[in-house]
Amino acid sequence: MMLEKVKTKKQDFKRYRGLISEVLFAEVKKLARKLRDLKVVHVNSTPEGGGVAEILKTLVPLMENVGLCAEWYTIPGDEEFFDKKFLHDSLQGAKKNIPDDFFDYYLSHLENIAKLFNDIKADVWVIHDPQPAGLIKFVPHMHPAISRFHIDTSSPNKKTFDFFLPILEAYDKIIFSAEDFACKEIPKDKINIFQPAIDPFSLKNKTMSSTQIKTILKKLGINSKKPLISQISRFDLWKDPLGVLKAYKIAKKKVPELQLVLAGIFLAKDDPGSEKMYKEIKKRTIKEKDVFLFGEPKTTKGIDVDIFVNVIQRASNVVLQKSIKEGFGLTVTEAMWKGKVVIGGNIGGIKKQIKNEENGFLVKSPEETAKKIIKIIEDKKLRRKIGRKARESVKENFLMSRLLRDYLSLFREIM
Repeated sequence: MMLEKVKTKKQDFKRYRGLISEVLFAEVKKLARKLRDLKVVHVNSTPEGGGVAEILKTLVPLMENVGLCAEWYTIPGDEEFFDKKFLHDSLQGAKKNIPDDFFDYYLSHLENIAKLFNDIKADVWVIHDPQPAGLIKFVPHMHPAISRFHIDTSSPNKKTFDFFLPILEAYDKIIFSAEDFACKEIPKDKINIFQPAIDPFSLKNKTMSSTQIKTILKKLGINSKKPLISQISRFDLWKDPLGVLKAYKIAKKKVPELQLVLAGIFLAKDDPGSEKMYKEIKKRTIKEKDVFLFGEPKTTKGIDVDIFVNVIQRASNVVLQKSIKEGFGLTVTEAMWKGKVVIGGNIGGIKKQIKNEENGFLVKSPEETAKKIIKIIEDKKLRRKIGRKARESVKENFLMSRLLRDYLSLFREIM
């Protein structure tokens, strides 16, 4: 077994000058000067796929650029350790119980890999999400330590949370994306609230010309002249892809040329259940010529996954994130940054981003989703108005510069 030290591309914080307020820019620079050469080690379960990796691939090099010494490691694991995201789903409230022997296996696995951290020293540790969180029990020098939970633990499976609470209590601080994501049993003095953020300069978010977009759509077999809706998320229960499919079929009765893209490229090694859901949706859409599924990386026909996501979001008349449980939903943030109207589930981090009927729409059912799809596609003026407000809200609240400031402030506090 080996730890993987993730390599990241260089970032320049100066690029944010002019995009963000001068007050925020100056605050980051001031904090960074006081933390110069601070060694920060981030640990998570996968180097790609999902929002955590998405954030870290920008956050880590930005910390380096402003003067800290930042590193990012991923833990080794096998399918049993990551099986069906047991911990993730159960901590979010899934009714299915984790087998008793899984808890023993979880601790045993982390105890075995703890020795891999013997020679890694840090001034601050940041451990992301449940899979590696238990390391703190077996790595004596892992302090001060921050547990960063990107999921909603407000109503967890009790058995799982009873097991996990002592692990969380061992951390100096615990970060959630919203106050109501923290289970009430967690000591309040340990809790900090950091909303996630996006990199506006990444391949996934950079501006693209209409010619580039049309060329890639043609390669993917999607008609750029027909209305398009999309959901880009892992194929799992919480993202409700089956509900999206139902909403599409209802809306298509009123908008016959409507096309749907469901994309959840299998990149994350900690989510082996996605392929099963993908196959179920594929079976249900085999005769739907206007439904496009993208699961395995090869389905993008050689197009870089980040560029693929960028194109699909920019080409869409409506972007969906019809989750029934959501830690935050960076795909919502990304689409809003592109000036798109997002229809999202009225839950979790989505409702922290979307103000209903102001900068997007919140829904609770496939039927309600379908009504909004039809309304937005038929009203171009409304689409533009909502899209402008969506982009502005991301600019003010959800860019990586603000998240960098949040972390630097917390490092100052715990040091």
